[in-house]
Amino acid sequence: MTKKRIAVLFGGVSTEHEVSRMSVTSILRHIPQDKYEVIKVGINKKGQWFLYQGPVDDILEGAWEQHPENTPAFFPPDASVHGLMVLHGSSFEVLPIDAVIPVLHGKNGEDGTLQGLLELAGIPYVGCDTTASAACMDKVITNIMLDYAGIPQARFTWLYRYDLERDPQKAAEQVERDLQQYPVFVKPANAGSSVGVSKASNRAELIVAMRKAAKEDRKILVEENIIGQEVECAVLGNDTPTASQVGEIAPSSDFYDYDDKYINGTSGLYIPAHIDERTSRTLRERALKAYRLLGCSGLARVDFFVRESDGEVLLNELNTLPGFTSISMYPKLMEADGMPMGDLLDRLIQLAFERAGQHE
Repeated sequence: MTKKRIAVLFGGVSTEHEVSRMSVTSILRHIPQDKYEVIKVGINKKGQWFLYQGPVDDILEGAWEQHPENTPAFFPPDASVHGLMVLHGSSFEVLPIDAVIPVLHGKNGEDGTLQGLLELAGIPYVGCDTTASAACMDKVITNIMLDYAGIPQARFTWLYRYDLERDPQKAAEQVERDLQQYPVFVKPANAGSSVGVSKASNRAELIVAMRKAAKEDRKILVEENIIGQEVECAVLGNDTPTASQVGEIAPSSDFYDYDDKYINGTSGLYIPAHIDERTSRTLRERALKAYRLLGCSGLARVDFFVRESDGEVLLNELNTLPGFTSISMYPKLMEADGMPMGDLLDRLIQLAFERAGQHE
């Protein structure tokens, strides 16, 4: 059987560049080499694309960028090319590509921009399509759609960066009027891995938190503080998705922030979560409902709170390209359900072909 040629993209112009390098290192070590020929494509923080042929171990710390055989390469938005254009001085060659795994978290990778390029290029890719990626990346759009569909979530309000810049006190008054009480969580609408997220307990802290979020995005989301368990569910599939069992995060800090997720590694992960069967069933049903509502395909991790006071299941957000690091919840949940990393990656590639109408 001829191996399918899979391009694996990593890095990117994003605050989550380093997270991408962690995820792709794990993916490259587990992708079934007997079925797929892997082409590694790295994108540095300047947005330069390179065909990378060096060792996987050099990716994690960023040493891949200095590899002497790095060659400029990119996907042209011309469907007749259907491959990676590799530049050699004044000449070029085209490497035909069967599918792409875009291991790019956050902006310029998870937000629909890259997905749009691959749609134009006519190349199947792992994960949600352009519209779903954009809608899930923008937490304001996600929250509005969840609200419309009647899926319970934390109370929220939002504003633009220019509202904050024009009159910080008026912006703070809006949040206080809409949410009624402190503390609140302030987030950039388009960012992941808890980048730019802060907790505010009074107006002064709120304005500082909104300014921090505004550095990451032009839209600012503010949500009520929920006291309860942080739980997550892995969803896999296209037209008939399935939801995994539920996992629980026990943050080691005030909330599950970037350091907690990727640097300290001190948070507790429990599979299954410490919730009863009824709550688990409700959570999984809502995960699938939200997945379909937002038009997701391939995969997503759906994050929830289980409120301490009444046990209500509140949807927090959907992550269309969740972390695939050694401590990430999505692959751990799938493994707990009997699908180890290699099988999971194989299934995700097949789902990409399936969505593109190519049944392998």
